[in-house]
Amino acid sequence: MKGKRVLIINRGEIAIRVAKALNELGLVSVGVWTDNETEPPHLEYCQEWVHLAGSDNKDTYLNIPKIMAIIEKYKIDGVHPGYGFLSENKEFSEILAKNGITFIGPNPTAVYKMGAKDISKQIAKEAGVPVVPGSTGEVETIEEAIRIGNEIGYPILLKAVAGGGGKGMRPCQNEKEVRENFAAVQREALSSFGYGALLVEKYILNPHHIEVQILADKKGNIFHLFERECSIQRRHQKIIEEAPSPFIGNDEKVRLDICETAVKCAKAVNYDSAGTVEFIMGEDKKFYFLEMNTRIQVEHPITEEVTGVDLVANMIKAAFGEPLDFKTQDEIHLNGHAIELRICAEDPISMLPAPGKIVGFETTFPQGIRFDHCIYPKYTITPDFDPMIGKLIAKGFNREVALRKIRNAVHGLVIDGIKTNIALHKVILDEETFKKGKYSTSYIGTIKPQEKVAPKENIEAFMLKVAAIELNQMSGRS
Repeated sequence: MKGKRVLIINRGEIAIRVAKALNELGLVSVGVWTDNETEPPHLEYCQEWVHLAGSDNKDTYLNIPKIMAIIEKYKIDGVHPGYGFLSENKEFSEILAKNGITFIGPNPTAVYKMGAKDISKQIAKEAGVPVVPGSTGEVETIEEAIRIGNEIGYPILLKAVAGGGGKGMRPCQNEKEVRENFAAVQREALSSFGYGALLVEKYILNPHHIEVQILADKKGNIFHLFERECSIQRRHQKIIEEAPSPFIGNDEKVRLDICETAVKCAKAVNYDSAGTVEFIMGEDKKFYFLEMNTRIQVEHPITEEVTGVDLVANMIKAAFGEPLDFKTQDEIHLNGHAIELRICAEDPISMLPAPGKIVGFETTFPQGIRFDHCIYPKYTITPDFDPMIGKLIAKGFNREVALRKIRNAVHGLVIDGIKTNIALHKVILDEETFKKGKYSTSYIGTIKPQEKVAPKENIEAFMLKVAAIELNQMSGRS
């Protein structure tokens, strides 16, 4: 495996993370730069740089023919797709396989079967994995959606078959809302994924989003690395994750059950890489299969922190047919608690993207803090990519210690020149429901921590007033 040339067809912090793992394993890391990001920070960690011409994602990171030309020209042995872009594209993984190029991800069949929500749901059901009640396949008409809603009971969720990232999803409380939303969800699905088909599912009230990390090799061995709680979300997209789940807590029976169920699901498609099986868990701790992400996840660092397993390095080793760092499930243990905050270039109140130029960047972190990021002073955040610019991770002996560390860490992170969600994280970390670990996916909508974020202008005015008072006091003493 050593000396093989691996193309990282991604950018940002995940490209940095992959490059570090490749370099550690003795492989040659090859990064790309595009016309709308000519000095990307990940190139500093790559051993070679390649120009991926174009200024639009469709013409660069999603352009399979152009990527294949680079692979041939630069004698690439393997490709790591990171997450997003082509990471779960069956066509791309198949073309690589036909050309003898190693795709650092699962086999094309697994990508296809778990990439389509209707197919993955049926596979899970056949494997004995509990699924959310709803349609068994695509729902083509409003009348069919209403019929299913009447059978399983409202509320229901209209959901894009090819969806992801919280797009193409809308809850409906009754028949009237189904009629109002059906066409709108179809349009969003078609616009976002190029495929407008929908599913209908029972909408679980106050659910928890629990996911299980999977790691498998090419020899049929499949392991779990325990669970993560990902219930703090806005627009169905995660912003805070924890490992292990505070909701499952010390209920080892539920923990073992959901983890073994995830392995069962992965075995049903002969999985052979890193991946995540996602579940929705009700207040009664009954859980249902949601989907499987056939790639490395944004929140993989917290699993690495509590298990000591390098997921990215082992994913690379598995792809090239190398043995993993462990041989049995009994070698993998939970140790402590980890929390991750997604740092995004977005308004902390509206939670909408806020691109711009970073003019100041400082960190004063407590001991043991991990910050996976792609930023530096004078770096411009463009609207072309996801607004996430970094991931702040803290591990503690237990959740109380992890909370203390992450709270101190976020207060020690300063990013000037752009709006970020740092202020929102500070509010959430001090909020009682979150501190007690009693939150669900409805947290942002019901607790509304964003309404407690003071506008930056008010903070600056307050600090100026304090400075003026202190200056007057000093003048009075002189």
